Amino acid sequence: MRARLHLGCTPWLTPIGRRADELAAQAVFAEALGFESFWLPENHFSGEGAIPEPLMLLAAVAAATRSIRLGTTSYLLPLKHPVAAAEQVAVLDQLSGGRVILGVGRGVAPGMFDAFNVKRSAKRELFAECLETMQRAWRGESLAKDEDVQLWPRPVQLPHPPVWVAAFGPKALAQAGRLGLPYLASPMESLTTLETNYARHREACAAAGRAEPDAVPIMRTVFVAEDDDTLVRARRILDEQLVAFRAQGALAGRAPPASVDDWAIVGRPAEVADIVDDYRARLGMTHLIATRLRVAGIAREDFERSLGLLAEGMTANLT
Repeated sequence: MRARLHLGCTPWLTPIGRRADELAAQAVFAEALGFESFWLPENHFSGEGAIPEPLMLLAAVAAATRSIRLGTTSYLLPLKHPVAAAEQVAVLDQLSGGRVILGVGRGVAPGMFDAFNVKRSAKRELFAECLETMQRAWRGESLAKDEDVQLWPRPVQLPHPPVWVAAFGPKALAQAGRLGLPYLASPMESLTTLETNYARHREACAAAGRAEPDAVPIMRTVFVAEDDDTLVRARRILDEQLVAFRAQGALAGRAPPASVDDWAIVGRPAEVADIVDDYRARLGMTHLIATRLRVAGIAREDFERSLGLLAEGMTANLT
């Protein structure tokens, strides 16, 4: 029997994080539709798109919701003090009653590392050291040499919340495999690249003597509609978005998707359900995290309707 499908989403209104009530209202809306997780990335110095403190924003979401899980897609460990980071994650897990999923990453922007006075060449070592210290802290091990200094409070989820690794490239995939942690791919990877990367991740787990993780999370831009005009407009927007990413160098080092269908899930409800089934068959997907269309052109009500149709259409796929 295949694993249960877990449905999550990211916020769809921008800019994110200006007001707690606006952000929380989106999570409340998603929770009412049946979405099981709500996700934020971490990014810095990107103007109105900056999300420098995802845990703080998710604390606001925790106060307004009851069951939806609170996820980070890329909590950047090389920028953190490990004990402070472990404390902050534990506090959010306590505030939310044990609803945190911690997606961790390394970061790529040279200017960000310069601003934080972190050597970019050391990011993988810093990542591994930070995560190892955080896990020791969550387990209750002493954090001082000469006396018993333990983290408090501990997370609700013991020994700690689920940790996923946002990875791009063979070295990052190998590191995720050595740790035996689920791999969380960029939503811009083509389906063919995802197949290759998940195979590499499985191989790295096996080489390290690690069991394959139970979670296979996939982030994808998803848009569902019942009329052709809206779908044509969404596909045009996604084509324009891909061109813009190429012009900005956002796809450097990656095989560019051949078409919209190679990196996004767009269609009528029945079509989307079939595509999701294909992802599950080809990748073993257990978690689908639906991301928003990241450029103007789709009205809020259309996207919220899309979320509703996605939730309705996935009901049959939840077992």
